[in-house]
Amino acid sequence: MQNRYATLRYLQTLDPASDHELIHRISSDREFPWDYGRGLEVAIWRTCCVPVISEMLDGTGEFAHRAQKRYDDTRILLGEMVKGGYDSERGRQALRQINRAHSHFDIANEDMLYVLSTFVFEPIRWIDRWSWRRVSTVEKLAAFHFFVATGKRMNIKQLPTDYDKFELFNRDYEQRMFRPTASNHRVGTSLLKLYSSWYPRPLDSLVAATLPCRLDGQARRMLGFAHPPAWARALNRLGLRGHALAERIAPKPVARLLARPTARTYPGYPVGYDLSQIGPATGNTPARELPSA
Repeated sequence: MQNRYATLRYLQTLDPASDHELIHRISSDREFPWDYGRGLEVAIWRTCCVPVISEMLDGTGEFAHRAQKRYDDTRILLGEMVKGGYDSERGRQALRQINRAHSHFDIANEDMLYVLSTFVFEPIRWIDRWSWRRVSTVEKLAAFHFFVATGKRMNIKQLPTDYDKFELFNRDYEQRMFRPTASNHRVGTSLLKLYSSWYPRPLDSLVAATLPCRLDGQARRMLGFAHPPAWARALNRLGLRGHALAERIAPKPVARLLARPTARTYPGYPVGYDLSQIGPATGNTPARELPSA
């Protein structure tokens, strides 16, 4: 058990400002690989509580018809920057793909900044609530510095210089911009179907009933989701607490057991693929994209 915290002790010797890429890579890929992914899924869901974002996605059919590809594109492009660094050759290519997608649309800077903030705070909130240990201050600050640096390379303006102020912006934006709409519900439901589709039948129906428990009451109301029944809440809590215990005791077997394909719509990735192929379709009707990192 003592060795389970060896990586944390190493991370605490690093500087979250100058070493943020290394710290964030280790934290997200080694310490919390499963939980970090679930936090990012909540982040995507929460962005759909903003009508201007959900209407964009709903109008293009991105999540209705290509939800898995949309999710895979986000995961791959973000993953390339985390693994190799945002200034590596593949990191720069991933950023070019993201910026190319955004260039098709007039997206308000504040909306871009909010999406970026969810990628900082939602994984941290998830991990602090459900994972085998809480996120350390070093890891929190490293995530903040990583995504602020990424935001600069995405030409996002008015980036914060302080972790707490960025979180305050995140909360204030949600208070002002979250509104329940039909487009929220349609896109949110498409995500619910996507997330539950990763499980075999009949388990997928059971998972679909528990997944809304991962959202707080505000987000469920914005997405038009019913309050989960008591049995679903209990099952969700039991499953996540059990996972946290297993992660603390036997992290390697659990990681192997819960490993998922890097991208279901790109079999074999990263072998045989150019990053220029990853992202929205091009042509006469380009796919409209939500800020993804």
